[in-house]
Amino acid sequence: MATKLIDLSFTLNGRKVKVQIAPDTMLFSLLREQGCASVRCACETTNCGLCTVWLDGYPVLSCSVPAARVEGHTITTLEGLKAESEALARAMAAEGAEQCGFCAPGLIMNVLALARAAKEDPSLVATREELSRQLAGNLCRCSGYESQLRAIVRFLNESGVQVGFEMPELPVNDTSCDGVSYKQITHKQPKKDSKALLEGRPVYTGDMVPAGALIVKLKRSPYARAKIRSIDTSRALKVPGVVGVYTYEDVPKRRFTIAGQSYPQPSPYDRLILENLVRYQNEEVAIVAAETEEAADKALKLIKVDYEVLEPLLDFTKALDNDIVVHPEGDVTFMFPQGGDVPRNLVCSGASDFGDLDEAFAQSDIVFERTYTSQATQTAPMETFRAFATTDAFGRISVTTSTQVPFHVRRMVAQSLDIPQSQVQVIKPRIGGGFGSKQTGCCEIFVAFVTQQTGRPSYCCYTREETITAGNSRHQMQMTVKLGAMNDGTITAIDLHTLSNAGAYGEHATTTIGLSGHKSLPIYNHVKASRFSWDAVYTNTNRGGAYRGYGATQGQFAVESAVNELADMLHMDPADLRLKNIVREGEIMPQYYNEKLNACALDRCLLRAMDMIGWRDKPLAVDLGDRVRALGCALTMQGSGISNVDIAGIDMRLEEDGFITIGTGATDNGMGVDTILAQIAAEELGVESSLIVVRGVDTDLSPFDAGSYASSGTYVTGLAAKNAATELREKICAKAAQMWDVDAADVVFDGQYVRLSDERAAREQNRYLTLREFANLCVKNIAGGDALTSHASACLPVSPPPFMAGIAEVEVDKATGKVTVVDYAAAVDCGTVINEALARVQAEGGIAQGIGHALYEIVEHDDRGRLRTGNFMSYKLPTRLDIGSIRVAFEPSYEPTGPFGAKSIGEVVINTPLAAVASAVAHATGHQVRSLPITPEKALLGE
Repeated sequence: MATKLIDLSFTLNGRKVKVQIAPDTMLFSLLREQGCASVRCACETTNCGLCTVWLDGYPVLSCSVPAARVEGHTITTLEGLKAESEALARAMAAEGAEQCGFCAPGLIMNVLALARAAKEDPSLVATREELSRQLAGNLCRCSGYESQLRAIVRFLNESGVQVGFEMPELPVNDTSCDGVSYKQITHKQPKKDSKALLEGRPVYTGDMVPAGALIVKLKRSPYARAKIRSIDTSRALKVPGVVGVYTYEDVPKRRFTIAGQSYPQPSPYDRLILENLVRYQNEEVAIVAAETEEAADKALKLIKVDYEVLEPLLDFTKALDNDIVVHPEGDVTFMFPQGGDVPRNLVCSGASDFGDLDEAFAQSDIVFERTYTSQATQTAPMETFRAFATTDAFGRISVTTSTQVPFHVRRMVAQSLDIPQSQVQVIKPRIGGGFGSKQTGCCEIFVAFVTQQTGRPSYCCYTREETITAGNSRHQMQMTVKLGAMNDGTITAIDLHTLSNAGAYGEHATTTIGLSGHKSLPIYNHVKASRFSWDAVYTNTNRGGAYRGYGATQGQFAVESAVNELADMLHMDPADLRLKNIVREGEIMPQYYNEKLNACALDRCLLRAMDMIGWRDKPLAVDLGDRVRALGCALTMQGSGISNVDIAGIDMRLEEDGFITIGTGATDNGMGVDTILAQIAAEELGVESSLIVVRGVDTDLSPFDAGSYASSGTYVTGLAAKNAATELREKICAKAAQMWDVDAADVVFDGQYVRLSDERAAREQNRYLTLREFANLCVKNIAGGDALTSHASACLPVSPPPFMAGIAEVEVDKATGKVTVVDYAAAVDCGTVINEALARVQAEGGIAQGIGHALYEIVEHDDRGRLRTGNFMSYKLPTRLDIGSIRVAFEPSYEPTGPFGAKSIGEVVINTPLAAVASAVAHATGHQVRSLPITPEKALLGE
């Protein structure tokens, strides 16, 4: 029986709207149908704040308001507040606070409402805590909230609101150390997409779905391990509007990996699109394609699956050689040996040794061993996984998706469908955050399969629960550290073993585990001997994958915690102990692939962070009566791309009218790589970065790029941009020389004019052209007539590490054990800082994620493998009330292989809070927590 529609009349952004709706329609869905792209959803549980709109001038969550309730009322979205929001948008853009931009419209709606209310009631913004409380319902995973707060306070003050507190002054930084005065880099510049993002424009995958696209939904297993005896789809196929229902019997039988990694992929080929063996709860067992979401949902309920439920393997510490074999099929393959043995549940295994470890321990005054566990955590970008597929005029599959790795997705789709890559195109719009999760494929293969089968466009959008349960998490790891040292604090030997839980599939398991040692042991490069050994194992938990920090986060929690415990055992200052032992510039690092450290300011970073927090003026712990305030520190390093693996290409073209386009395959997840590339190219060419347009990624048109991961954007793709700009400059001079019949050495381009190097002669001989005049001549039939182009690529033999020192100041409540981060001071060495605002917000966002990892976040399963933390009500993301003050300074070094001396910054920033907070809690309570997260119970009572 058809649902009876009801009439609805209301005012939307100043215009009258009359529609007919189903009685159960929510305001959120109605506004999306009305073209309000700024209204977004990240949770489905009223936790994220992204769907905020105004109902009669007051903010409401549109996902929780039945549309029928707005009869006769006025609804305002960001589209209706462009003039009022301009000042706030400018302030946010100046700070880089929008980042991916997906959450920005909801925040802006609440801030504008708060500004109106605070003019009448200044107590709403009297303190930092109170202002943060007003906005705590607006989640952001990118920014760490600090840059947003700076922008909001500036906007409120400029709007005449009496804010009762001041934000801390930003540290004064040198952004380069080579003595050069740069014009385009080392300065703050708003991101090139900031205006579109802050206006809530339709720039994301979900905003671009073609009309009439089939809705793709997935039937998922309720069991963590089960064999499918049969699937009955007959009733589902009879649902009106259902176009197809597909099971494991309908898909290709070619195994592949959805890890977005360069060829040859190190992750095992261990999955099919669908299979008759379920390996984790919520794994896909059937695909439904329907005309409407309602029809797809109904069909899902009518699919009958007969399961043989099997005992799951959930404890990764018992996985090796367990009687339960997660992958018994016998056809899992690796592209090259990595020590794996699938029948033993072993994904990979190996060791890296330096020196005589036994002798080094024998000569040590102190030897101790500790085991640390880092939990699985969610990347939790605000934009859930989503993709749509179409076919082009030639019958090729075109996939538009929110991904960090378009070229790798092209390979995944081709392999999963068993077709040539030439038959696949991948397009990437703006991305609503990634943090590594979108370095793994997800729903792309399902929409590609449906479109291949039906010849029609298809769209799949994961809910938050699907994104959490069927996406990937940070790998759970158990690390055993044996450390030797002398009584004076000299560290002599480190032995690290890491056991990693790959989950049901091996995506990224073979590579994340390596970073747990190779990015932690080199920090203490002066040891006489070290060993790093590792094993990654399969279990029936949801799959692990890439997440910012990529294994270094877990390994550094263990090693840095062990160093902190050593300092406490010796009654030494933990910062002084580090200064005595850390790696220095010019050293060869045996546990970092024997690379030479060309640029390092780690010692200066630590001293700077100590100065920022007042380390020398405070005890490690002080009793405040009902609570204890304490300090803890940690160091970190990461890499800049993957040496000899990551490849980046740049196409550059001087266009008619004198502007320049950049074609890149690098993906901007919100961190601003498009802006960084424009700044680097502009600096090399001598032009304003406003003259440079960066094109979005299309695998048919863009030059090859390995993608946005491994902190490669600034260092690898940035170098390609610099080299392409150098080539374009040379071509400009050569073309002018050809036009004027002179030697190319006699022509210069100074960023504004193309002219003879002798300026007087240039004017006298009319050999003096603006860039616009010159570009227009190029596309005429003069000297061959063509727009000038250049191409350059980069693939480097080294991966220069950025460094960071972080110091946490926490308070622990004596009665409850609640841990509150009061202040976090950090200093970063990322080489030359290309854009200070974007670098700072990267650091602040990473630190906030690290604090969440340390204190709140955990992926938990019950004893049957069912996920307990499948939404934002049960999975705790830090709000702006949970983070405290974050302050970031820069201590630049100069990396000779990087563009203008730059290294990376994207991942190194997440790593220090885990060990720093744990150490601060230990100083406050006497309890060293070695198993994350640090709950109040662990802090108060110990483990």
